[in-house]
Amino acid sequence: MSLDTWTPAALSSEAKAISGRYWRLVESQHQVSTLKLVDTLEEQALLENLLEESKPVLPPECAGLDYLLATPFRYGAIYPHGSRFRRAGRTLGVFYASEHVETALAEMSFYRLLFFRDSPETALPTNAAEYTAFAAAIATKQAIDLTGAPFDQDNQRWTDPVEYEACQALAEAARVGCIDAILYRSVRDPQGGRNIALLTARAFAAREPVERQTWRIRLSRVGVQALCEFPRRRIGFERQDFGNDPRLSD
Repeated sequence: MSLDTWTPAALSSEAKAISGRYWRLVESQHQVSTLKLVDTLEEQALLENLLEESKPVLPPECAGLDYLLATPFRYGAIYPHGSRFRRAGRTLGVFYASEHVETALAEMSFYRLLFFRDSPETALPTNAAEYTAFAAAIATKQAIDLTGAPFDQDNQRWTDPVEYEACQALAEAARVGCIDAILYRSVRDPQGGRNIALLTARAFAAREPVERQTWRIRLSRVGVQALCEFPRRRIGFERQDFGNDPRLSD
């Protein structure tokens, strides 16, 4: 079946069950950024509540979710730039994560390098930045896997490094077909790990992250170095690891 014939009904007929832990990274400053503005923990809690009330409303399906899981589904704000499975504009949220923390690190490393590539006047930070890697438990009977048959015949469209139209159109049809999640090959991971695009918060199997790790990520002229103390890990990426994207090829 070609891309043009993936109707909502056809996608629904290919749905399968998945379950597991999927990893995502966020900058660790989200935990302490408001502390420097107040004198006590009570004042911080008040400030955090005021900030939460000022943010776009979360959909009902996110009730009770930890904010790390719920934040990507805020619908009130305009999404400034399109991503692989979400169009720009006032569109429904997508929670992106990876099967393995190494893949999540590759994704984060690529986009950090891209940020500084697009801001040539911004100097690279001299110190490593601290990130929290957290695992979300996901379980659904309504998932599709673009890395296997019959979807893999359109693999080139699903893995284009810069053009997301095919994936965005597929995600729109998937929502109509009541698909909760899309598994797909990471374009950024040199090892070809898989990512997940969660289209609805209903597919979370736990209300909070089920595991956390602290990583320190340093950018340099040659690439990215990532360190974790517990469990002790070292992972590095060179700029040429992302050479399939023309924006980092020079």
